[in-house]
Amino acid sequence: MSRDAAGAQGERWGLVAVAGICSFLAMFDMSVVTVAVPGIASDFAVPVSVAQWAVLGYQLPVVALLLPAGRWLDRAPLRPVVLGALAGFGLCGAAAATAPVPAVLLAARLLQGACGAVLFVLMPLLAVRAVRPELRGRAMSVPATLGPLGAVTGPALGGVLLDHWGWRAVLLVKLPLCAVAWWLARRGLAPGGRPTAPGRAECRDAALAGTAVGALLLGLTTLPEGWAGPVLCAVALVPGLVWARSAGGRRVREALRATRTGGAHGAVLGLAAAFAAVHFLLAVQLQRAAGVSASTTGLTLLAFPAAMAVAGPVGGRLADRYGARPVAVSGAALVAVGFGLLATAGAWPPLQVGWRLAVAGLGMGLYGGPVQLMVLDAAGPERRATAGSTVQLARSAGFTLGPAAATALGGLGGPRTGPALATAAALLATLLLARRPVRDEAAPAHHSPAPPP
Repeated sequence: MSRDAAGAQGERWGLVAVAGICSFLAMFDMSVVTVAVPGIASDFAVPVSVAQWAVLGYQLPVVALLLPAGRWLDRAPLRPVVLGALAGFGLCGAAAATAPVPAVLLAARLLQGACGAVLFVLMPLLAVRAVRPELRGRAMSVPATLGPLGAVTGPALGGVLLDHWGWRAVLLVKLPLCAVAWWLARRGLAPGGRPTAPGRAECRDAALAGTAVGALLLGLTTLPEGWAGPVLCAVALVPGLVWARSAGGRRVREALRATRTGGAHGAVLGLAAAFAAVHFLLAVQLQRAAGVSASTTGLTLLAFPAAMAVAGPVGGRLADRYGARPVAVSGAALVAVGFGLLATAGAWPPLQVGWRLAVAGLGMGLYGGPVQLMVLDAAGPERRATAGSTVQLARSAGFTLGPAAATALGGLGGPRTGPALATAAALLATLLLARRPVRDEAAPAHHSPAPPP
């Protein structure tokens, strides 16, 4: 990425706030629209399988464009991309909320997903560049905490909006945050050059990834309906394998080998899937099996993000003082403890579930910022956007695959099968993070040279 000035000398915590808002918005939008699907289907008189593409239409470009966006942003100036992505995200949200027909809604959501992919990649870049190296752990903890908070608060807030103002309000609720982030970014980022258009390689990678993800999502949504679902899932492998053998796939593999961050990416994928699976299973289990009301279930599940919000800043400070890797390992181990306590619980009253979730949430808060800092520091300034895109892809894939895996495996051993598998995933993530340092990230960050102004 071009080394355009990012604002005045010294700390720019306003840009850290922009990174946090970008992370929150991108993850919030992946979950909040889910609750609006029945209302969209009813309003437009279409099947739920069609209305569901209001969600999938956003998720598809987010996942498909992360890697091409990272390669493009490695050479693009920061300011115009940030402002353009935020403006596009907000405008597409407004267009989706006022869509007169389903086709307009889907088109707006696809474009919003493309902007969301850029926001995912921008988030760690803004946080790292906004502060001195010795404060990067604290800065990175802000978006690393706010992203998962957006994912889990989306359905709760969306339900309230849906009950009072309908599904269009669910799509409009993000606009004030977009405006605040745009204003902060405009003030905090120095003018830069005009970004060049994505090259042929990025477009080819986007087409292959989009085809693979689109076929996979369509296959998963039609899986219960007959043979078409498995066939589409199998078809998705073809463009995926073509991409893996292309120059873009080789570059990603080479980057992972050169920085030795394959284990960190696996840990991110596993913990994201575990988090999403447990959250999904508990929401169903508490209401159906334990007879808990929807409001009590929502309050119980909030124990996880509340604990995460408390531990996130602490994890950043500890990473600045002791290094990113030991803090990330400790956090992942604490997540395993929390999920393990949940898997061995003798009963499922809300209080018993809540404090166990809080233990796991504390661990996730400690782990989130330091693990991203590990990957970005290992990549170096020249490949930070690519590294940011790969780690965000791992996290997004985990959030997407976790509930699907929980649904498929949840009936194979009772309600504790999901938490038990999540515990195993968290333990594996702990081992992956502890196995070997990524370059020299175990040393405190203030030993790194200061970035250019």
